[in-house]
Amino acid sequence: MFNSKKNVPFGNTTLIAKGTVIRGDLTFTGALYLEGTVEGTVRAEGAEATLTLSEQGAVHGEIHVPRVVINGAVRGDVYAGMRLELAGGARVEGNVYYALLEMAAGAQINGKMVHQGDAPKRLTAPETAPAPATVEPAQA
Repeated sequence: MFNSKKNVPFGNTTLIAKGTVIRGDLTFTGALYLEGTVEGTVRAEGAEATLTLSEQGAVHGEIHVPRVVINGAVRGDVYAGMRLELAGGARVEGNVYYALLEMAAGAQINGKMVHQGDAPKRLTAPETAPAPATVEPAQA
């Protein structure tokens, strides 16, 4: 279920180890495996980018990544353009915006869950019936 290796480009994977703290925004390409903490926005370049947040990992800021797997703590909004997987240890304090969501028992979200699929279709207003014609009686 939470095996995102099929989406990971192996030649371009970054690991941020447990105990590492990055203060500031982080931009990456390919895959990022986060066991440490990022205090800032995490942003990916490229449609195939994947962020995996381990049980020990934490992000204090927004996440803007096409594919996101969370099993740690996030304090901020998550924007997963393609797929969001929430493992049993996921703790999100913020809104999540997703195209496809997979959520395991035990995952927690304290915020809104907003589906970002196709653009919402506008419903057309029903046509109003024309006013009935009034016929004046003929004068004799």
